[in-house]
Amino acid sequence: MNQSALIRPDWTPATIALMVLGFVVFWPLGLAMLAYIIFGDRLKSFKKDANDTVDGMFAFCRGKFGRRGGSAFRSATGNVAFDDWRDAELSRLDEERRKLDEMREEFDSYVRELRRAKDQEEFDRFMRERRANGQGDVPGFPAT
Repeated sequence: MNQSALIRPDWTPATIALMVLGFVVFWPLGLAMLAYIIFGDRLKSFKKDANDTVDGMFAFCRGKFGRRGGSAFRSATGNVAFDDWRDAELSRLDEERRKLDEMREEFDSYVRELRRAKDQEEFDRFMRERRANGQGDVPGFPAT
């Protein structure tokens, strides 16, 4: 925020004077100025959070009525050839996204198996060292 501004959300002589003047003229103005002084630095993040919330609430509209949705939104440009090409490209990209998601799931399962195998190997090594030190098997666990 520009700290050289005359009216900024801070306790400056100008903002205090405007707050007092607001209370004298019409008390809600003074109250609004007081709220600006106290909470003004949070307005930018509040606006961003509010916009993100509203975008999230109406995200289903983009999916339902967006690219390939209802017939009212079918031709965004008016050029049928372009719209057909765009739909074909979007479906190709959706297919690529699906393939990438499948590959990511396969890789995640592969990494899980590697971790499980590594954990099993470390546990087996621990049990071998424990037996070698003469401490024996742990009751309730099978010997490996």
